[in-house]
Amino acid sequence: MDPVPQTSPHGPPPALRRTPVQQRSAERLARILDVCAELLDETGYEKLSTRAVAARAGVPIGSVYRFFGNKRAMVAALAHRNLDRYAERISARFARTPVLDAHSAIDGVLDEFIAMKRSVPGFALVDFGVPAAEENGGGAAEDPNGLVAERLCDLLAVHLGRTADEALRRKVLVGVETADTLVRLAFRADPEGDPALVDETRQLLHAYLAPSLSP
Repeated sequence: MDPVPQTSPHGPPPALRRTPVQQRSAERLARILDVCAELLDETGYEKLSTRAVAARAGVPIGSVYRFFGNKRAMVAALAHRNLDRYAERISARFARTPVLDAHSAIDGVLDEFIAMKRSVPGFALVDFGVPAAEENGGGAAEDPNGLVAERLCDLLAVHLGRTADEALRRKVLVGVETADTLVRLAFRADPEGDPALVDETRQLLHAYLAPSLSP
């Protein structure tokens, strides 16, 4: 039997019909999500289809439906993977930062988000959540920024020796909501992210969050 792949410590995405238990299945799922991301950049969300993803990935359409009930579930799984990878990048950056303080931690969180916006396929359209305006899907309302804030709060608390209490969680959530809006503005102004607007975002986060993150 093929080895069981490592899974996210936060579990499989809720939209996933079946969790792969063999390496071959895990690789097929990864390929499907990779192609989904590529096609999002090429066609946008509205024109994305499970059939197009299956054709580009070179897998039977049944393989896509084995994991996902529809394209919204597929994109939701991509968003979940993006969040896992974002958290991994931040953890790695924190680990290699010689002296990690509140300001350098905030820089790491913002810089890795900007870097993913610039380089990760599909991330410009779908970072951590399904485009809400395109399709409701009939499920419970999603809160991507809430999920991001929870993950960031835990990371910041661990690496900075802070307690992830309700006050800090509220501060981080406000910071995430604010940064999300401003970064979107920066990328509307410039495909690479307007440097002046990114700098304004950094200054705002330093002033707002740093006092709460300092010991």
